Amino acid sequence: MEIHQKNLALLDETRRVWEAMDAFRKERRRCKRYCYGDQWGDPVWVDGKWMREDCYIRSQGSEPLKNNLIRRLVKQVLGLYRSERKPMGVHAPDKWMAKQVSNALRKVERTNAAEEMNARALEEFLVSGMVAQRKTYGWRMGRNDCWTDNVPLDHFFVDAMMGDVRGWGVSLVGQFHDMRFDELCGEFAHGPGEVEWLSHIYEMESFKRRVEHLQMQLGLSPRGDSTFFSPHDQRLCRAYEVWRRERRPGYICHDRRTATVGWITVEEAMQRMGEPSLDMQWQMKEQWNCHYISPFGDILGQEPSPYAHGGHPFVFKGYPFVDGEIHSFVADIIDQQRYTNRLITLYDWVMRSSAKGVLLVPEEALAEGYTVEDVAQEWARFNGVIPVKTRNGAMMPQQVAANAVNVGINELLQTQLNFMEDISGVTGALQGKMASASVSGKLFEQQTRNATLSQLDLLDTFRNFLREGTEKDVANILQFFPDELLAPGATAEQVMKIRKTHFSIQ
Repeated sequence: MEIHQKNLALLDETRRVWEAMDAFRKERRRCKRYCYGDQWGDPVWVDGKWMREDCYIRSQGSEPLKNNLIRRLVKQVLGLYRSERKPMGVHAPDKWMAKQVSNALRKVERTNAAEEMNARALEEFLVSGMVAQRKTYGWRMGRNDCWTDNVPLDHFFVDAMMGDVRGWGVSLVGQFHDMRFDELCGEFAHGPGEVEWLSHIYEMESFKRRVEHLQMQLGLSPRGDSTFFSPHDQRLCRAYEVWRRERRPGYICHDRRTATVGWITVEEAMQRMGEPSLDMQWQMKEQWNCHYISPFGDILGQEPSPYAHGGHPFVFKGYPFVDGEIHSFVADIIDQQRYTNRLITLYDWVMRSSAKGVLLVPEEALAEGYTVEDVAQEWARFNGVIPVKTRNGAMMPQQVAANAVNVGINELLQTQLNFMEDISGVTGALQGKMASASVSGKLFEQQTRNATLSQLDLLDTFRNFLREGTEKDVANILQFFPDELLAPGATAEQVMKIRKTHFSIQ
């Protein structure tokens, strides 16, 4: 590795791919706020300035109330997934080989706490409409093994021009890694000289000034958004893991003597050009290359894909990904949640106003130096005292209250609750609500089955994501697992046969 090599073009391409996902990240943050209870945080324009909705409501003397129905629906879908979750099956013509690989896969799943990891991945999928995992093999926790990590979507980027729902059209994918300096050195330094080089790159005192200079080099505003270059915690060091599909020239070579077909480089083709048994055709070969770069374009490490499957280690899925667009489960029901909160807040305001009524205070009954504003402030307190004058026939203050007028809030609220069930597909039957006495057990079972069908597309999309991840797990197991772990007690010939067998995942 040439430690002083830079690639500003790749850094700028990565930045443009990451910025193209900015609208998705903003929508994800909004959906996350609504899912976890911060449902009055949308900005509103009031008197020439932006402010949060809850701040505006409090400024009007009311209290913003909420009833988090979104979280309940999300937990219901998670419970449905866990109740019907089945482990991925490994299939092969030879049952013994399938059993050996299946046992190794179960071990990897236990090591990575796959059940919990996948449940949290599904929760992310419901909230944001996208999910990503990273499947690698390496040294961690004192041993070499296959590892699965849920990728934070605020740190994940993928080619925005890719519109294939299968993800086959992607040409660039990766993530940020924010780590302590000692972790950074553990990953990329191979000697004292490289530690010194890394300390120069990530020198904190001049970091901001160098970022502004780099932004000017890339044609950006030096005072603009620098979240791509700098982690939120300034004590951490950011490195970019970028996987790019690149093409290199070569030849498809058909050797009639050995009846084999393969791809060879231009150099190899020139050396074998005179062999009479060869038929060659020029062909560009696709290859995934990994690049680790610093916020200033320094190449921290680079290599072609070390995996037998020849691709990148990421597995990701967007929903529904029609024309590359992502629309989450939570986003579909935010409007109903907002209107429900408004109705609840309005209902509370009407009840408090009706219970409190209005206070009539004759001006001649006010004590010396006492104003109407003072009376209003004392009246609002639960133990307030209002001094009055009772001489000269002045009338005493009196409270006038009336019953609240039914303006249909109950009916509107029930309508919104029904809309939320209809739109989300999580109906009362799926939530386990008791049916009326007139509903037979068979009909209730049919209603539950129909409610489950409404979530089938979403859950099957997620299961397809898990299947793709399992395929990469199996490929890594076959490539990296030592013989004694892959097939305990098997001969070298049997293990070699396992490694060369194609296993399907269902």
